[in-house]
Amino acid sequence: MARSLTTTPKADGFRLPGEFEPKAGCWLGWPERSDVWRNGAKPAQKVWVEIVSAIASSEPVTVCASAAQYANARRLLPEQVRVVEMTCNDTWFRDSGPCFIVNDESGEVRGVDFEFNAYGGLDGGLYYPWDKDDQIARKVLEMENLDRYRAPLIAEMGGIQSDGQGSLLTTEQCLLNRNRNAHLGKDEVTRRLQDYLGAEQVIWLPRGCKFDETDGHIDDLACFVRPGEVVLQWTDNRDDPQWEIYQEAYDILRSTRDSRGRQLKVHKLPQPDVLQWTAEEAAGLDQVDGTHLREAGTRICASYINYYAGNSAIIVPLFGDRNDAIAQATLAELFPGHRIIGIENSREILLGGGNVACITMPQYAGGRR
Repeated sequence: MARSLTTTPKADGFRLPGEFEPKAGCWLGWPERSDVWRNGAKPAQKVWVEIVSAIASSEPVTVCASAAQYANARRLLPEQVRVVEMTCNDTWFRDSGPCFIVNDESGEVRGVDFEFNAYGGLDGGLYYPWDKDDQIARKVLEMENLDRYRAPLIAEMGGIQSDGQGSLLTTEQCLLNRNRNAHLGKDEVTRRLQDYLGAEQVIWLPRGCKFDETDGHIDDLACFVRPGEVVLQWTDNRDDPQWEIYQEAYDILRSTRDSRGRQLKVHKLPQPDVLQWTAEEAAGLDQVDGTHLREAGTRICASYINYYAGNSAIIVPLFGDRNDAIAQATLAELFPGHRIIGIENSREILLGGGNVACITMPQYAGGRR
């Protein structure tokens, strides 16, 4: 029987794996909100099926759909995908789902349940209410019969990266935002991250990408591809609105040593062009109080960094951009044992506020080292 624990993962010998480590499965929600997903979420659902099918070629997948959408999701998704009924406010499982952690001595897997407030609550949050999304982590862990830690911290895993060996990467703009944990202070947030993710060190970048609705999530900017190595979104154009952010992050990463004392190796990944909402796309949204306003001309943060790293495949968003092929080739070099699967219509996910990484929560595999 799954327990809710009052100890900390670090004290109990658990750690957060790196995204490149083995997975037992992957969890996603199912889009349906008509104020977030245009045209009744039908275009997004079509891309969801493509993404889920790609991940299912690498590891088991579970999709959580509402009672109203269960039959539709079950009919559209591949037979080998598990579809379960679950009430949710929206579908950002990277952020609302549980963070799976592992113990290398016992092989056990547990989960961390961070507080979730829809990216800022009533102070700039993206939708209201979010109470059902704050229950997702507990529901998933009980379904899997895994013990749970409820962490005293507002955090989304799209805002945190791990190298699996004691180093975390995040941004001050997100976790220290006044609508998250500013009241705690940097030192206390660092301590709680270390305690609940089993880490020794937190590498703080000042900010994430511009035009990112989530207050600077790291998963659009940089991620670990293996211990000691980071891939960073990049542009050489000094006039680009992102250039200063990328340069700042590069300088910090290159001058930082990780928890094992290694100087980080930084791989640069050229960015796609910034995208904008069209009038037609904006007209497909229901206008609802409490939901983040998206209108024609609203700029969107597109990123190749927002990929999902499966056991045998890398699922990467594509944008019909001149750098699509370069991004796929770069990831093929960084992950030589993986198939690179591009999602051509990922713009639909981006219109909702994120991309492939944002909608997927990896369930890490246990097992002794």
